[in-house]
Amino acid sequence: MVWFEMFSFKGWKGLSLALVMLMGIAFTISGTAASKVSAAASTKVINYNGAKYTVPIRTVKIVIVGSFEAMEDALVLNFKPLGAPQVGGKFPAIFSSITSGVTGIGEKTQPNFETILKLHPDIILSSTKFPEETNKKLAKIATTIPVSHVSSDWEDNLTLLANLTGIKAKATQAITQYKNSLADAKLKLSSKLKGKSAVALRIRTGNLFIYQQDLFFNPSLYADLGAPVPSIISKAKAQEEISLEKFAGTNPDYIFLQFSADENVDQPKALENLKKNPIWKSLKAVKNGNVFINLVDPLAQGGTAYSKINFLNALKKTKLYTGK
Repeated sequence: MVWFEMFSFKGWKGLSLALVMLMGIAFTISGTAASKVSAAASTKVINYNGAKYTVPIRTVKIVIVGSFEAMEDALVLNFKPLGAPQVGGKFPAIFSSITSGVTGIGEKTQPNFETILKLHPDIILSSTKFPEETNKKLAKIATTIPVSHVSSDWEDNLTLLANLTGIKAKATQAITQYKNSLADAKLKLSSKLKGKSAVALRIRTGNLFIYQQDLFFNPSLYADLGAPVPSIISKAKAQEEISLEKFAGTNPDYIFLQFSADENVDQPKALENLKKNPIWKSLKAVKNGNVFINLVDPLAQGGTAYSKINFLNALKKTKLYTGK
């Protein structure tokens, strides 16, 4: 009888222990499943520029590395990133409204990986201009999305940042307003630009540069406003240096020239010297007063919502649009 009671006690004790263990395993499995469900509920998959990325449903923990295109999109959305690129150790004035208190993460083309790591970002917005090796290094820190520098991707770029941050209404509003403003501008400018040539130039390191058809302000001039595409633009590859003598062969009716002191540190008088050059003075656009210098901020990339909106607004104030 005693033996039976001892057996019963030990049996029940063992059974109880087994039940506890089974319940623990069940809770563990349940907890793991719940964690997976929770993780899935807090993330989403987005498609951008031919690739898929798993990202948070919404985040403000974004570091922008090397992409002034993404910085300009942040301006449109009034979004302040965790970290951002600098020029000469400081944030360009164009980004002053979104960089107060923001951590500088190195120069535009030379990011500081250690600084970026310390910020613990959810997302890094880099640039398609970066070498693949740079983007791979960044991807070891956080999900890295190389933002396109091609002007025709401006809507996708803005929508990308809007989807990441949840600031979708502002993005939709900006795109709609630009398209409406463009439609009005085309009614007035299409006849003025018909049969005329227009070229957007940038002075960098004291030299003249043109861009291929889908870069810089070119889509605004050609695709949006309908100006004919000059042969030097249709033949250009990416950013291309051009001599003044060769440019004079095109002799455009309208010139849109961008000059930033930050990009001409060793040639601060490059613009001044260009204006004095006899070849420059002989151009049709110069003679007729149709050279528009820094119509928008000289560091504006050209192919972003911010650049396109401000370029069009500024263009509407010129004599090309007003006739005065």
